[in-house]
Amino acid sequence: MSAYVLAVGEALVDEVRRPDGSAAEHPGGSIANVALTLGRLGRDVRLATWLGADARGDLVRGWLAESDVALVQGSDGAERTSVAVATLDGSGSATYDFDLTWQVPAQAMPGLDTSAEPSAQVGGSDAVAVHTGSIAALLEPGAGQVREVLEAARTTSTTTYDPNARPAIMGSAADVRPRVEALVDLSDVVKVSDEDLAWLYPGSDPVAVARDWQRGTPALVVVTFGGKGAVAVSDAGEVEAVAPRVEVVDTVGAGDSFMGALIDGLWEHDLLGADRRDALTGVDPVTVQQVLDRCCTVAAITVSRAGANPPRREEVGR
Repeated sequence: MSAYVLAVGEALVDEVRRPDGSAAEHPGGSIANVALTLGRLGRDVRLATWLGADARGDLVRGWLAESDVALVQGSDGAERTSVAVATLDGSGSATYDFDLTWQVPAQAMPGLDTSAEPSAQVGGSDAVAVHTGSIAALLEPGAGQVREVLEAARTTSTTTYDPNARPAIMGSAADVRPRVEALVDLSDVVKVSDEDLAWLYPGSDPVAVARDWQRGTPALVVVTFGGKGAVAVSDAGEVEAVAPRVEVVDTVGAGDSFMGALIDGLWEHDLLGADRRDALTGVDPVTVQQVLDRCCTVAAITVSRAGANPPRREEVGR
């Protein structure tokens, strides 16, 4: 079986409400958007999620299939497909309200005999990376299951995490902060926005927080600054990338497309998999710069279009 990325987390329907009063429904979800980005960049990616056998679930399934994202068996076990209402302001920035349930499909849990369903394997699998984050990593009962998946995956895979905070559903920053930090400690690569860090650590320098996190388990911590670009922190120091200038339609899915491109870029440089952990820890600044610049390009293309609509590989080159 060929190598792949396993993404574990929410897929849902975004109801986007615009300032002019119009509204439309689009498939989305932070982890689904990451998987979609990887699929569009030509990567083998499997998504363990929690959808209903309903019209909205069909919408999500069709959307994922069009970008070559495979669903782990059992991902259709929810009573109904979750919905997030994204309300856009005049600048295109979104705030969210959620009607969401989440758990990890049984077939994606470690310790299960998955010989009949290889796409669901975690421990002992061919997943070069296991990604999670956002709501899935904090909303019970799935959150505890996500932690089990990450713990098991570290024996075989690079573990990646994006907090992608949603205060409307996650609770207070004081309650969330230690849970995020525990997930950071299980991760080889962390991507986090400056807005998330401002919520989690009010008044702190986001790059200073990234340095603190990187002194722990992660080999690489990347802080995104929206249209300003990103800063990566590793053992080799700090690398900064400037985002291309584009006309922003909306920011839905921008951070997720950046995360997908980050996993893709590390894969391109043969830095994924537990057996490549030392190489990832020793990654040089030139490689980080190349990966970061391309992430910014992918995110810039995404914000230039409506909804979570990341580019395909031919739109960004290798």
